[in-house]
Amino acid sequence: MVEIFVDADACPVKDETLKVVGRHNIRVHFVSNQWLRLPQSSLINIVVAPEGPDEADNWIAEHIGDQDICITGDIPLADRCIKKGAHVLNHNGKEFTPDSIGMALASRDLMTHLRDLGEIEGGGGKSFNKNDRSRFLSALETYVQKLK
Repeated sequence: MVEIFVDADACPVKDETLKVVGRHNIRVHFVSNQWLRLPQSSLINIVVAPEGPDEADNWIAEHIGDQDICITGDIPLADRCIKKGAHVLNHNGKEFTPDSIGMALASRDLMTHLRDLGEIEGGGGKSFNKNDRSRFLSALETYVQKLK
């Protein structure tokens, strides 16, 4: 059975994920480093990972299975999940695939290097908007229907 794993600390699409979970009666794991206020349901598992870098990512990577879905904007976590056969969606509905993850990792590393050198400032991308939310909801619905 398909399960959804959400890298939940800064996830802007929790409500959209819950809509799909409820519609399809599938289990979801919200994994973060702090307690989250979410509805009580047998379908919702709230996991508070130990404090420390990448602990929530480690929990997801250890528990996700082949054909499960991971929701994350963390490119290294996306890579780890793809290597386990999982499907990965960014918060804006963009799919990370075995074909696209290498370029995403390289771009991330390049931007980190440029920031470290002081060549560019900041690190945030464009702001999250209603179109991103809608694309995400549509992409997640499509994934779940396909995998069920």
